[in-house]
Amino acid sequence: MAGRKRQSAAARRRRGGRRAVAAVLALLLLPAVGCAAPAKGARTATAGIGQVLDRRAAALADRDERAYLGVLDPASHALRATARTEFENLADAPLGSWEYRLTSVERAGDRATVRADLRYRITGYDSAPVATPRALRLTERDGHWYVTEDEPAPGGSRQLWQQGPVRAVPARHGLVLGVGQDARLLRRIAATADRAVPAVDDAWPERWARRVVLLVPGSLTDMAALLGESADAYRSIAAVTTGESGGSGAAPADRVIVNPEAYARLGDFGQRVVLTHETTHVATRAATSAATPVWLSEGFADLVAYRGTGRGAGQIAPELQRAVRRGEAPRTLPSDADFAFAGDADLLARAYESGWLACEMIADRWGERKLTDFYRAVGAHGHRKGAVATAAHDVLGTTEKALTERWRAYVRQRFG
Repeated sequence: MAGRKRQSAAARRRRGGRRAVAAVLALLLLPAVGCAAPAKGARTATAGIGQVLDRRAAALADRDERAYLGVLDPASHALRATARTEFENLADAPLGSWEYRLTSVERAGDRATVRADLRYRITGYDSAPVATPRALRLTERDGHWYVTEDEPAPGGSRQLWQQGPVRAVPARHGLVLGVGQDARLLRRIAATADRAVPAVDDAWPERWARRVVLLVPGSLTDMAALLGESADAYRSIAAVTTGESGGSGAAPADRVIVNPEAYARLGDFGQRVVLTHETTHVATRAATSAATPVWLSEGFADLVAYRGTGRGAGQIAPELQRAVRRGEAPRTLPSDADFAFAGDADLLARAYESGWLACEMIADRWGERKLTDFYRAVGAHGHRKGAVATAAHDVLGTTEKALTERWRAYVRQRFG
């Protein structure tokens, strides 16, 4: 639906040959700011506060630490110490822009409570700013406003530079930004991404950025903080892709956030599969919408990730194979709920494996180009209801029921 952002997470759990798991999370966009005309005092405060935040943004862009700290209340020692650290942490980050967009100002005497979107771009990667909501408090002294507090607003989260000094490692097809990580690890991740991007480009013929931005925090806890979620939800998740579904192409580049703990437990092959899977989400983002079922988005990402690896169906989908051989072959394609993190890991793995096999079946029966056409048609439908049925009819010349029946027969054929 319009006004939603989707986070897509691909989990890779390697436990006795078991596959990875993944999930799609939804985040509501902030509501629009009201347009009622403020009182004169409020208008004056808004203008003054806007100028203060503009000066702060310009100081960061100019790498002027004194000016950056100069807008902060001299009595707010903890805030000034934190701001100085963050300023230093950003020294290596290739920022193309940095600005604050006011969304609300509430004045009470010489104090003000402010909501603002911090908007920034990574040079060469973001065609539009990344926005994160901030809650600020300011105080007025002698006609000048000073920032006294600066925290994430509801719906916001900690940023990478708030976790430590950012190290930037450029790749041919992307950029790796890490905190608390050895440079060799960041270079290996960059090299893996450089293999993933051409692989995805070969499988997805539509227009996309052909580059990826990867964030590598220092720990699982730090990864969860970047997402504003509990660490327990991501313990077995090797990487997460965040971004806006169904975008016009003007959205900021997706971020692939790596869980360094789970990622380190994978071998070279597993790491390549994970980053190729996540890069597929980056490539298909504009064609993915609320109408796209998770089995299709995750199944296609896995199909691309395993494409050309030489791995057989039993190696890619061991849980589904075991289920079929126990006489428990699935009767329907997995629902979105089947991809939830909280639940039986084997059932979750089978959901991903079922999505992968459905996409393989479509590619095998109708061809890879028809599969990508089908993916785009489903996402373009606008509503979940009827999306698969319409795309199956228009692109594949079949019905949704017949497509499901063909998939069920394909499952039995591959594993029976």
